[in-house]
Amino acid sequence: MKPTVDVASGTSVLDRRLVSLDDATRDLARTPDFGKTTKIRRVLEQLRRVLLQDGGPAAVQARARDLEEAGVFAGTDWAQPDILVPAFVGAGLHSGVADTVVMEATSELRMLAVALGEYDHPSISADEARQFLSQVLAMNLELLFTPPTEAERVHEGRTAQMIRDLFRHIAEGIGYDSVLDKLVDEIWRILRQRPIQVDQVSSLITRLSVWRGDPSVDLSSGQGLDRLITALFGTTEASREDPGIDVFRSRLEAMDTGGLQYEAAGFARAMHDTGLVSPYHAELLQFLRHESDYLLAEALGLSDTGKNCLLRFRDLVHRLIEEAVTPHTAQCIYGLALLLDRGILYEPPVVPGLWRQIALEIGPAARERLVAAFGEEPAPEVRLLAGVLSMLGQPLGVGQGDNPTCQSARALSMWAYNDPDYLLQMVVWAARDDEIVMHFEGQRISSQESGAGVAEKLPIDLDPVSLVVVPHLDRIYAEMGRRCSDRPGDPHRWVNPEFHGWWAARGFHINVDVGTGNLTDLDAFLRQFHAGYHPGYNGGQPLIHPQPAGIAVTDSAARYVGWHAIAILRVAPDPNDVMRVYFYNPNNDSGQDWGDGVVVSTAGNGERFGEASLPFDQFASRLYIFHGDPLEHGEPERVPAEDITTIVGYIERSWGADRLPAGALQASDGPAAPTA
Repeated sequence: MKPTVDVASGTSVLDRRLVSLDDATRDLARTPDFGKTTKIRRVLEQLRRVLLQDGGPAAVQARARDLEEAGVFAGTDWAQPDILVPAFVGAGLHSGVADTVVMEATSELRMLAVALGEYDHPSISADEARQFLSQVLAMNLELLFTPPTEAERVHEGRTAQMIRDLFRHIAEGIGYDSVLDKLVDEIWRILRQRPIQVDQVSSLITRLSVWRGDPSVDLSSGQGLDRLITALFGTTEASREDPGIDVFRSRLEAMDTGGLQYEAAGFARAMHDTGLVSPYHAELLQFLRHESDYLLAEALGLSDTGKNCLLRFRDLVHRLIEEAVTPHTAQCIYGLALLLDRGILYEPPVVPGLWRQIALEIGPAARERLVAAFGEEPAPEVRLLAGVLSMLGQPLGVGQGDNPTCQSARALSMWAYNDPDYLLQMVVWAARDDEIVMHFEGQRISSQESGAGVAEKLPIDLDPVSLVVVPHLDRIYAEMGRRCSDRPGDPHRWVNPEFHGWWAARGFHINVDVGTGNLTDLDAFLRQFHAGYHPGYNGGQPLIHPQPAGIAVTDSAARYVGWHAIAILRVAPDPNDVMRVYFYNPNNDSGQDWGDGVVVSTAGNGERFGEASLPFDQFASRLYIFHGDPLEHGEPERVPAEDITTIVGYIERSWGADRLPAGALQASDGPAAPTA
């Protein structure tokens, strides 16, 4: 899929523009560092003109070393290719800012030169560059195989095609096979976290399925791709060639019990293997509802606990399937199966709460939001009920979307995890009444009467429950903060327990002075965290309820990015006997590189679906707020000084670097043991 070369005119135009680019590059190289900003504009403009020509990407690739040595990346993140993040490349190329697009494209061509051994770079190896480009292409696969959309043509003009030419040039350089392998790995990595929202993943798998049928596209590699495609299309014998719902239904009607059991087991296996649910699975459940509870349990892949719940609450489960499960909402089947396996129907308020949800009449505001996000079909009531099943079954799959609402997402997740009947009440208030009322230290707070929340605009990229409830929670959370504005210290001390629930411990610890932003009482903070959470210093007491906490997020270069709300779920040794903190991160994808060797794990270190984890010391190095029981003191004096020093080192090399003078963060030998 090589770009067409205009021999008559394209080459001569390219040659002329390369002369101008080379001249501008030499001029930039001769200019002292303090004056380069005045020369860089000419280089970027000439790069843009070259990249728009056939053969332009190859020409820029050949000049990658000269461009970098001249200083084209100086003073930017692109100057450190070892810290660049593949996920940010697509946003840069589609930013609409001409200089950003050119810098990003030039950086990718530099990476290609390094990957192919043409440029021996001091800070990144050929293998690392190849891996980076494979991830970039995998995350933007549509740029390889689809033409620009009308919106792209309008907003980006010729740049839209230039980006596609760039990606094809890179793919031809490193090979399509590695791109597909990396893409499939990335899909599996996301799915292992079991998010509620899988629309983007499903859409990508659908495109891969279509492209695989195109003889002009080589998608022969990609281990694990077949499992992903068949999880959605052709999961079982009756749906093998994706025949359509009506044909599939007729095949089910012609089957005996053995055939139906084979179908049920096949769908259940694929669902639990991938976390994806085929639309055909929804039709199978509706059919089996009239056949056999045994086959229904098989189709859901239930454990003994789930089977008992199904039989004990048969009428409710059948009604939930009847009302919520459609080909459009098939993903909620996974939530239903996990809900039953969790056994939460045995909590007395949950069953009547679900019956109320089934009969709920949604108010105009919630209806409008659901229709705007998901369309008219199926009805908003169906979407919301399906969303409730997903959230109750996958409490750690709640994501905040592209919104600054981590506090609200955390609250929903924790209620679904820890207090499901309270979550059901919140959904009713928000969906029916368009108002949630909470109390802060005995004072009533209404979401309708409160001012603006943290989010500047109403979020829409959320699951159905979050879509309806988060705007209300966001306003209440912000109002609670406003009511603490005249108090000394961090408002989370008072807001977190009132906002999340009684189970959020009242003891509060923070290592940042709110007034100055400097670190404070770090040694005591870290010792208290060990004493509250580490089994070796808290008497071996497991964490009973998830606890809200705050972390200082850093990028892959360990630079401070911002504060973020998470929840600590448990602390336990991993399979290699390394003590780890397992936590919930509402930031959609928990697998992140926080720099200085602190890489968050989501699988392979004892994580359950939806959990993220870090070794205890690394987690503590990014922690700035935690809650604990003020009456349970643990043994902070027993924590070795060298352990504290290790954590302090991580902090000094990352977000704490400019929060205290060098050498000011020193571990003490610990406080004196408490006396009787």
